[in-house]
Amino acid sequence: MAVDSSLPSPLAAPASDKDAKALQFIEEMTKNVDSVQQRVLREILSRNAETEYLKRFSLNGSTDRETFKSRIPVVTYEDLQPDIQRVADGDKSPIFSAHPISEFLTSSGTSAGERKLMPTIHEELDRRQLLYSLLMPVMNLYVPGLDKGKGLYFLFVKASTKTPGGLLARPVLTSYYNSDHFKTRPYDPFNVYTSPNEAILCLDSFQSMYAQMLCGLIMRDDVLRVGAVFASGLLRAIHFLQINWKELAHDIGNGTLNPKVTDASVRECMRKILKPNPELAEFISNECSEENWERIIVRIWPNTKYLDVIVTGAMAQYIPTLEYYSGGLPMACTMYASSECYFGLNLNPMCKPSEVAYTIMPNMAYFEFLPTESSASGLVDLSDVELCKEYELIITTYAGLCRYRVGDILRVTGFHNAAPQFYFVRRKNVLLSIESDKTDEAELQNAIENASLLLKEFNTSVVEYTSYADTKRIPGHYVIYWELLAKDSANAPTDDVLNQCCLQMEESLNSVYRQSRVADNSIGPLEIRVVQNSTFEELMDYAISRGASINQYKVPRCVSFTPMLELLDSRVVSKHFSPCLPHWTTERRR
Repeated sequence: MAVDSSLPSPLAAPASDKDAKALQFIEEMTKNVDSVQQRVLREILSRNAETEYLKRFSLNGSTDRETFKSRIPVVTYEDLQPDIQRVADGDKSPIFSAHPISEFLTSSGTSAGERKLMPTIHEELDRRQLLYSLLMPVMNLYVPGLDKGKGLYFLFVKASTKTPGGLLARPVLTSYYNSDHFKTRPYDPFNVYTSPNEAILCLDSFQSMYAQMLCGLIMRDDVLRVGAVFASGLLRAIHFLQINWKELAHDIGNGTLNPKVTDASVRECMRKILKPNPELAEFISNECSEENWERIIVRIWPNTKYLDVIVTGAMAQYIPTLEYYSGGLPMACTMYASSECYFGLNLNPMCKPSEVAYTIMPNMAYFEFLPTESSASGLVDLSDVELCKEYELIITTYAGLCRYRVGDILRVTGFHNAAPQFYFVRRKNVLLSIESDKTDEAELQNAIENASLLLKEFNTSVVEYTSYADTKRIPGHYVIYWELLAKDSANAPTDDVLNQCCLQMEESLNSVYRQSRVADNSIGPLEIRVVQNSTFEELMDYAISRGASINQYKVPRCVSFTPMLELLDSRVVSKHFSPCLPHWTTERRR
């Protein structure tokens, strides 16, 4: 089997004994992938042997792979939803897990437009914490001296809801930041943040961002790395600074706090941090008042060694903008995780974004892989994947998910010891994504259909459409290209009606999208661009000229190829935006 030199070999000068133990653990796990995976499956199946789900398929206490694979089906969220709803409604019987379900972790929307509810158990926090504990020991091999300063990380929580049965439902990071694992974490010189817990845990996104940015500016000389979870989140922070730098500079100069920050705990912790600093205030004002914001990150935080953000998958669209603002700083993608499970880490975090490969840690869950090639048959184990092949990820977790299709498509790019390393190719079926939102083709089609109902009284219909996630401005927004057929040109839909179509589309999109619009301000108003008649015929002609088959051509429901976008934009006759925010509350629809 090929061996990749992701970790400097031998393990190059760990920064501490603690780091040495973490790196040795990585080596042990990656050298013994198959035996660890067999142990994990035995543990999961033995502890959950009496659960309703495993009994349903007559597993009868078996813990071997062969019986498990022959009797337990591969499933999607929709297959599990009735049982998940029972737990949400208060059924405390062991349906999925012998351990009590502690809460639900919310993930991107279902076909009904609501968030998925992923059942979890309390000990999963320990597993997540274990993976987090491996990140800095790896990073310290590549970037020395990170214990001599702080990390400016823009971290946020979102509103939690409660299910009818009283269980919390919230995003996985909101769960982690609210846990004692995070709030009472022991001091670690390699993991000191500029943002106080009170600012991170503030539910109001403006107040949280304001306090975190203020702390980052005050401690600018201590900052050695700048980050957020997603690339889009870091760009939101830069955009926030562009809008609010005058108020921030005022507070720094006078040692006061903006009255818009009303959260008592945030005000109290900031009172201890704020001291009048007119010199720093003047510096911030001078830098931010410049029209040119190129390299603004290193201009304000000159000691920054790298950006810590996810720039794989849909986030890759933000790389050029981050390079502009950072002056080309390295972008570290450190870990691979989801609401369902934390999977693994990047053993070469300072590589180019295009070369990011995640090593799945075999102790986190039991992993199987469904080949994407139509000719391939059957699932393969973690130790049996092949170089350069693409697979859909299937997981079995300690919390009780069995052979669950995560929806991620991965490509094997190499191995570290016996552990495969994967490049994240894409989310299955996702068309549009600005941040944590994920809109698939079926959902987009449904939104188009709902919006087009407003055109009926004008005897107008949507002939063809495509879409584009526009991230050139912050926040990014969805752009929908419509070609319309108006049977009565004297009674064509008005601008106001087309604006309402934008809003109707937003109302039809999932709650993750609507929360991003309403509560997080991380997505801008949806835009419809009406194009001339026959534009989509021209689009087809262009595709055929590039080698597409006229017999197999289908209109792409999402475009990103620049010449196609230029063709569409050259045919735009009118632009329309959603006139107000869509409806969103923390309450779940039933």
